[in-house]
Amino acid sequence: MKTDSEIRRDVEAELQWWPDIDETDIAVKVNGGVVTLTGYVPTLPERYRAEAAVKRVAGVSAVANDLAVRVPLGGRPTDPEIARGAVAALQRVLPRVAENIKALVHEAHVALEGTLEWQFERERAERAVRGVYGVISVRNSIRLEPRLSATELKRQIEDAFRRSAAVDAQQITVETRGAEVTLRGEVRSWTEHDEAQRTAWSAPGVRSVRNEITVRT
Repeated sequence: MKTDSEIRRDVEAELQWWPDIDETDIAVKVNGGVVTLTGYVPTLPERYRAEAAVKRVAGVSAVANDLAVRVPLGGRPTDPEIARGAVAALQRVLPRVAENIKALVHEAHVALEGTLEWQFERERAERAVRGVYGVISVRNSIRLEPRLSATELKRQIEDAFRRSAAVDAQQITVETRGAEVTLRGEVRSWTEHDEAQRTAWSAPGVRSVRNEITVRT
């Protein structure tokens, strides 16, 4: 098992490895395998790329991403400019349902509201707005309308796990309560942990996924 100092060394090396991450103002702390990132990055997508890089490091049991987005003063757009960019991004990636989404902007913080049918649409809307230059944070309040009974929802998710080459279905249990899903079990990696959550969210009408799956370290 890796020591905290070894994990920290590997995390710092992983952050330096990727050219689309500027690690200059990122500080790394490790305590019992839990990695905390603090400091600043210039864009919101970079904040999430840094977190994804840390999760790829062996021995990491959890990540606390406390990175803040600090846009250079000379290049900071106004709220109306960000709002126009958000609308354009939503229309580009979700042309069929973009009119169902509202983007509210205040001091570069964006709130998304509206109603959609699929979680992938909800995620795609958030990713699109995250990529708009100048956005500091995105609060995704888009609601999903349930379409399946809890029993049918559980069956569809379990079937999806069995079809997946990336998820060991025998190690994961699925519980449903209305449109709320809880996942439990133990998996081999963060990749499998995240894939199980993504698969559960792919079922139509799921309103929340509580991922209690642990990762063997």
